[in-house]
Amino acid sequence: MSDNVAHALAGMLCAGGGMVSMALTYPLTTLSTRSQVSKGGNRPSQADVLKKVLKEEGPKGLYSGINSAMFGIAITQYVYYYWYEFVKAALEKAADNRSLTIGENMLTGALAGAATATLTNPIWVVNTRQVVKKSDDESGKTVVKKLGTIQTAKKILREEGPKGFFQGILPALILVINPVIQFTVFERLKGYLQKRKPALSGLDFFILGAISKLAATSITYPYIVVKSRMQLKQSTDDNLRYKSVLDGFQKIIRTEGAKGLYKGIESKLLQSVLASAFTFAFKEEFFSTATWLLVLLRLRTGALPVGVAGTDK
Repeated sequence: MSDNVAHALAGMLCAGGGMVSMALTYPLTTLSTRSQVSKGGNRPSQADVLKKVLKEEGPKGLYSGINSAMFGIAITQYVYYYWYEFVKAALEKAADNRSLTIGENMLTGALAGAATATLTNPIWVVNTRQVVKKSDDESGKTVVKKLGTIQTAKKILREEGPKGFFQGILPALILVINPVIQFTVFERLKGYLQKRKPALSGLDFFILGAISKLAATSITYPYIVVKSRMQLKQSTDDNLRYKSVLDGFQKIIRTEGAKGLYKGIESKLLQSVLASAFTFAFKEEFFSTATWLLVLLRLRTGALPVGVAGTDK
């Protein structure tokens, strides 16, 4: 039985788990994203952002763009976890099944992350614009314009061409270090625990996922802010447009101070940690489930099982 097939099935199941986690934590994503793109010297509290959303749009405003987000997280989870496990298995085989070094873990995460960021950037551009899209009516009052996923995609294509879907791709690629940090911390902590416990529980994986994501998001958050802003339609005014990641950092610090790089971090940390913890807890169970499903399929078709690979993961 191939580990790759088991990981593909696990990836599909994990994508479902990611969608559940996204749905449960999506209001936190909305609050964080709106805080990230708000320009100005004042750093709005998450309570203020929440009050504003509820006042102007009602509870449904907290779920703006959720359709594109659900699709995006499913693709992201599947692509990332499949390629992470595929590359990890290949490296372990080449190293005679020894534990990977920190450098090899980082390389595994970087390769999987780069592929995922490139393939899914168009989805997240659409989602970001759905979450924060606003305009001013004739009276000068801010009005939220809600467009569906397809409508938003068509608008981007019409006004900016295909390149519009790759706004913010550079910070997205730099953010490959987020899962690299996350998985490196996760694998190190997991190895440490496995030396002290015969078997790790779902709660163990939940805690490991939470700690590793907390570390990764805290370190990379300024890049997340720049990415969100670059994914919006860029201004033609050079003083407002972010020409590069470095230019974005410089303009934010100059106009908003260093604290501008951390707008919305409270809700983002909570959302990321909860979503990641659930996903990691689900993932370990998903792989074992997928492996046994393959065994049952082989038995039903008359094929003899050649061993249950990966059941110790």
